[in-house]
Amino acid sequence: MRKNMNIVLIGMSGAGKSTLGGLLAKALGMDYVDTDNVIQQHEGRSLQDIIDKDGIEKFMEVEEKIVSGLQLKNCIISTGGSVIYSEKTMNVLKQGGQVIYLHVPYEEIKRRLINITTRGIVIKKGNSLEDVYEERVPLYMKYSDTMLDCSNKDIEHCVSEIIEKIRLHNDPL
Repeated sequence: MRKNMNIVLIGMSGAGKSTLGGLLAKALGMDYVDTDNVIQQHEGRSLQDIIDKDGIEKFMEVEEKIVSGLQLKNCIISTGGSVIYSEKTMNVLKQGGQVIYLHVPYEEIKRRLINITTRGIVIKKGNSLEDVYEERVPLYMKYSDTMLDCSNKDIEHCVSEIIEKIRLHNDPL
């Protein structure tokens, strides 16, 4: 794998980006950064608090500013599900690394997201989780270098598949 290259995980809330990111970083001996945590530390409050008090537009401005300003090398980066709404941010992330979309079918996302109102998910007024899912999937596909189907697979299986995809991407025959 190219030194100083990042691996960027994108996908819906509940797809497993944070869980997989931490395990992947350990397995590959890389640093790990969760952009949602960076935003919360920078702002001194939860994502949900930012959304509730300042609104979705302001949250997305903060997310773009913070995430596109990160200077990371040789990191596994788990992003918030809404990061794909910013072309600027996605271009910055793609420049420094390989973007992997963790795909999970809607029904499974719905099952996993029991704390939807406190999780800090960007859902515009009047939209359902399914609306958000349908809107985001084409963007995840657009910005990803590779996709991993995480449905009905355990975490270890997903980690080893990602490692395999990274190796194939970086060491073409």
